[in-house]
Amino acid sequence: MARDSKDQIRQRIHTRIRRRVAGTAGRPRLAVFRSVKHIYAQVIDDSSSHTLTAASSAEKSAPVGKTGGNVAGAKAIGKLVAERAKEKGIKAVVFDRGGYHYHGRVKALADAAREAGLEF
Repeated sequence: MARDSKDQIRQRIHTRIRRRVAGTAGRPRLAVFRSVKHIYAQVIDDSSSHTLTAASSAEKSAPVGKTGGNVAGAKAIGKLVAERAKEKGIKAVVFDRGGYHYHGRVKALADAAREAGLEF
């Protein structure tokens, strides 16, 4: 019997989370994707399948150093996505951790977005 890879396990957990977590026009979903080098955050309205705003450490204009693969980079992206969401009039979101543990970079991004004014 073959073992599932870490990503397959994460995908299965994310699918289970997504059964309950859905973004609406009034309260969109803040989705996080974490890679080894970068971190990405999107604010999504699932009712219209539309990304309202996004931020990532892979952007040229991102306020991170060389990498978003650390907690400091995640904090910067959390603050940036919150500022962009507030510019579009979004105050409250539901948080989608993407199947990752709520720890480290994912937690840092969420905390920074809260501090910048997004309501979870």
